[in-house]
Formats: sequence, C-alpha cells, structure tokens
Amino acid sequence: MIALRDATVEDAARLAAFAERTFRDTFAATNTVDDMNLHCSRSYGATIQSGEIADAAMRTVLAEDAGELVGFAQLRWGPAPDCVVARAPGEIQRLYVASDRHGSGVARTLMNECLASIALRGSDVAWLGVWERNPRAITFYRKFGFTEVGDHVFPVGNDPQRDIVMRRAIDVPGQGANR
Repeated sequence: MIALRDATVEDAARLAAFAERTFRDTFAATNTVDDMNLHCSRSYGATIQSGEIADAAMRTVLAEDAGELVGFAQLRWGPAPDCVVARAPGEIQRLYVASDRHGSGVARTLMNECLASIALRGSDVAWLGVWERNPRAITFYRKFGFTEVGDHVFPVGNDPQRDIVMRRAIDVPGQGANR
C-alpha cells in the first residue's frame, strides 16, 4: 500500500540518495559520466535536499511502501517560463519513481497529489519540463492533460539539453474551470 507524506529535514539524506539514484537510473545511459557526476553533485546531497524541504515556496512529497521510499515529487511556486501563460503557476519540478516500481501506480498516485496540491495552493496552471528524449515521461504527462507549450535549456553537467515545457490548466476549488 502506497502512503504519501510530506518530507521533513530528517528525510534529507535518504531523499538525496534516492533522488540521485533515480536520476542516474533514468539518464546515465544517455549522458557522459562526467556530466552525470557534475549534475548530481550540484543537485543532490543532504544539505541541498534539506534546503529544498525547508523552502516555503516548495513542497516535497514522499511515496513509501511499508516504510521503503519508492518515489517522490517536488513542487515549486514562482516564476515560470514565458511560454507558460498563468496567473499563478505551480511547477512539478521533479517526479521520480524507483525503476522496479514503474507501472505500479506510484507515479499516478504522486501526480494526482501534485495536481491537488497545486490547486489547493491556488495555482491556475501546472507546468513542468521534460527531456525531449524521454518519451515514456512525455506519454505519462499527456495522459494527465499536459500539452507542449515551448522549451527551455536544462543543463546536465556541461551539456545544455532541450526540455519540452508542458502545461495543463488546473481547476481551482471555488473558482470553477480555469481553461
């Protein structure tokens, strides 16, 4: 049974290790070792994750099964790329699931929680960036109503890669549809 909960700073080291492992599992085969190492050193670590967990403009959600971390998502509120037209955008910055849990419903459960959280925060649009060479993720996001609206550069180490920017309207409670 998958249980969701907000991360605490006590989860930072465990989250950092899990986040780095899932990023490497997803992208190591298509990137150089040097670029992967540089990206991971800049993006993951107990201090980095602790700061993200404590940031009031972010929310980190853990998915656990019998206490085992099997996935996580991080949301961020703030400026969005110009191609994301919104009054108050909410970003799904990260959504990762352990590779042995792909297809088990963990990602769907996390995505539903992300969209609900973004709506409760009053955001009218959810947006995310996804690597153009990650068709599995793109297909998953399309199933949730996300559509391509532009792109931006996402550096992995010293390699500037193209991320597709996708968005979807959010129905804000009490305000009806925001399409």
